Amino acid sequence: MQVWDICIKAQIFALTGHDNTICSVFTRPVDPKLLLALMTQPSSFGTSDSLFPYEPHINCCLAGKTMLTLTHHKKLVRAMAPNPKENCFTSASADNIKKFNLPKGEFLHNMLGGLFIQLPTKNYNQCNVAINVEGVLATGGDNGSLWFWDWKSDHNFQQAQTIVQPGSLDSEAGIYATCYDLTGSRLVTCEADKTIKMWKEDENATPETHPINFKPPKDIRWF
Repeated sequence: MQVWDICIKAQIFALTGHDNTICSVFTRPVDPKLLLALMTQPSSFGTSDSLFPYEPHINCCLAGKTMLTLTHHKKLVRAMAPNPKENCFTSASADNIKKFNLPKGEFLHNMLGGLFIQLPTKNYNQCNVAINVEGVLATGGDNGSLWFWDWKSDHNFQQAQTIVQPGSLDSEAGIYATCYDLTGSRLVTCEADKTIKMWKEDENATPETHPINFKPPKDIRWF
């Protein structure tokens, strides 16, 4: 992977040593300045159930050198995103969505409501994740599903399904990238049917029309 200085338009250095796909990257202004989601052995990128063994992990890098490696995920880590207000980040995979503290990379906990319990298919992949300043975490999947989570309580309070454009196949409903605008009130998605969609808040929504029934489990464990 090449690291560039956009001011001088020149490559600073190249990170080498990874054996396979780099699935996600994000940077920070302080240590560690670069985080990579990697696979270390040959595998099938298109499915969560690979025919080849692989070890997904997250590398935290500084000055081109690995500071620490996180190996908590069992499935391919497809996306990561930093929290804009807290010194932590989240990572999304087919096995779960996890929270990590920075700069030491301590594992905090999984998001509530395990994905395998709620999803109808085990081949579902969390392809991307985005967090706004209000603590709303959005995840998009390769089956076109869009989930919204509350960062503080880890509660999945809303689910939506994208609609493919006319003439596209239902299999092209995958959401491959998500990003909030500067206000944090609009979500932009890039999808497999060659569309870019913008989602906005429901201006008519109230606690009465959209009640949140959240009861945290009694056996929850915080790390």
